[in-house]
Amino acid sequence: MGKGCIVVEDVPGFVSNRVLMLTINEAAFLVQDGVAPAADIDRIFKTCFDHKMGPLETADLIGLDTILKSVEVLYESFNDSKYRPAPLLKKMVAAGLLGRKSGEGFHQYR
Repeated sequence: MGKGCIVVEDVPGFVSNRVLMLTINEAAFLVQDGVAPAADIDRIFKTCFDHKMGPLETADLIGLDTILKSVEVLYESFNDSKYRPAPLLKKMVAAGLLGRKSGEGFHQYR
């Protein structure tokens, strides 16, 4: 199949989700705090780091409800405030703004 593996310890979130969820959550805090709009945050990641998608586009693709649940599990598992879900993320999920699957999240898809 041409696949490889990387062995890591069995912990909540493993490696990629612990890093990705923190990045997405912090990006949500940036929007919430009025530091930059979602489009500009994503553009920074695409132009400065050559990412194919920014963190908030990635969040919309995954689903904001899934992101919120993942961050909540990390927060409960580690009892560390760095995993505290951004209030904006909670508000968006409660409003049904789930990203691509609902047509709107940090970006619009209609």
